Amino acid sequence: MLKEKRNYIAVIKKDKSSDYAVIFLDFPTCITAGKTLDEAQSMAEEALQFHIDGMIEDKEEIPSPSSLDEIKAKYKKSEIFLVIPVKIPSKATRINITVDEKFLRKLDKYLESHDESRSSFFVSAAKKVMHY
Repeated sequence: MLKEKRNYIAVIKKDKSSDYAVIFLDFPTCITAGKTLDEAQSMAEEALQFHIDGMIEDKEEIPSPSSLDEIKAKYKKSEIFLVIPVKIPSKATRINITVDEKFLRKLDKYLESHDESRSSFFVSAAKKVMHY
């Protein structure tokens, strides 16, 4: 299964008498906290991936990430904003292509020595050409 990487923005709030609270505008029910900023970031990464994995399991739609400008407009300037990367499985689609037989044999030999599949090779090559 292919995985798409997305970046979501976490908002970190801190009151004098509390830990660092972490919330996500895109996932209102995903909340965590940490005693330090480093712990808050680590907890945010773990909580968000767990939350998204649960949404996928429940066949819920994963929202697109809000922009930093959208998030900043809703929160105080004194709050801390972190970019949290997550991996979201995407559905692979089978395609058929026609390739010269001699080229295919050379390609298969190359791929065997590099422990790579035809599919991953062609997708990687296409992404490189497209600057994707």
